[in-house]
Amino acid sequence: MASSLTLVTILLLTVSLISPSRSATCQSQTFTSNKLYTFCNDLPSLNSYLHWAYDSAKSTLSVAFIAAPAKPNGWISWAINPTSTGMVGSQALIAFKDSKGAMTVKTYNISSYGPVTESKVWYEVRNSSAEFSDGVMRLFATVVLPEKGKSTVNHVWQVGPSVTAGIPDKHEFQPANLNSKGSLDLLKGQSTVSSGGGDSRTNKKNIHGILNVVSWGIMFPIGIIIARYVRSFPSADPAWFYLHIFCQVSSYAIGVAGWGTGLKLGSQSKGVRYTVHRNIGIALFSLATLQIFALFLRPKKDHKLRFYWNIYHHGIGYTILVLGILNVFKGLDILNPEPKWREAYIILIAVLGGISLLLEAITWIIVLRRKSGKSTKSYDGINNGHGRQEPLAA
Repeated sequence: MASSLTLVTILLLTVSLISPSRSATCQSQTFTSNKLYTFCNDLPSLNSYLHWAYDSAKSTLSVAFIAAPAKPNGWISWAINPTSTGMVGSQALIAFKDSKGAMTVKTYNISSYGPVTESKVWYEVRNSSAEFSDGVMRLFATVVLPEKGKSTVNHVWQVGPSVTAGIPDKHEFQPANLNSKGSLDLLKGQSTVSSGGGDSRTNKKNIHGILNVVSWGIMFPIGIIIARYVRSFPSADPAWFYLHIFCQVSSYAIGVAGWGTGLKLGSQSKGVRYTVHRNIGIALFSLATLQIFALFLRPKKDHKLRFYWNIYHHGIGYTILVLGILNVFKGLDILNPEPKWREAYIILIAVLGGISLLLEAITWIIVLRRKSGKSTKSYDGINNGHGRQEPLAA
């Protein structure tokens, strides 16, 4: 009996310590000063909640938006969009800590995806305030809707990681952030999710990432390894050449598809810019196109221009190798997938690097043996499918 009472006591204490704002549903949440609202909804993304009361006669809407910022010094936002279903055009209330550490609420007319600037919004804001406790922010406000009798509005909510010099910094672009929008029926107390294409954009980003990882991050390095090391084995001639061509041409084709999806994503995300990633991608596409032309412009092995062609071909090839791997990591930073995917790619690159070092050692052994023994004629390419070549003319 005593043990049962102890267990019940522990459970009651545990329940009492749970913050109302972190409750499983909005129905169990309470507020200071006995604030009451007619309706509440558990919003479908970002672990957030909305409480509201609507006075149709006065066209006033009182709201309480509750969410945890992305980081403790971040921000939360709730907005009405009178013209669309997304972020651009929304009239936002953003709550965050000011320079003195006190919670404040500012208004923003979100006209683009660029940095936000405090400005007036299309509706009158009354009695705005905010609270922060237990890692959760609560934004309160009463707004006057200019269109009387309109009982349905598009609303958007968001959380961000930080505030710099009083300006909320950019939020993440994960599926939860992209899907944080819906339609709010003020009289019926219903919030429905808008089909704004967040999942579609995420899928396109994933496709873009996979194509470029396979292309510049995997196939292109393998093609270089084949050209530099495999051809040092006489039995691999001329198979190495065709394997090299297959890898590089396939890499280019897949890379073009990835580049195309990147252009499409860019056109659909006006104001969102990943400058370094984009510029490296443009450089990769341009250099790879030049490399493809090198295949058709390759002089014969005994031509006087062959030496300069080798410099051109090898220089561009190794530049693409470095830029390709670098841009894969830039893309992973943008997509921010589960850590296991980054770790898997790092392991793969490490394995390819280890194979390269091993083959480099074997190649040097072969070179030293050839120098100490029978001399062979150096050439680059195929000699009618026969003969030998120096392995270090990669």
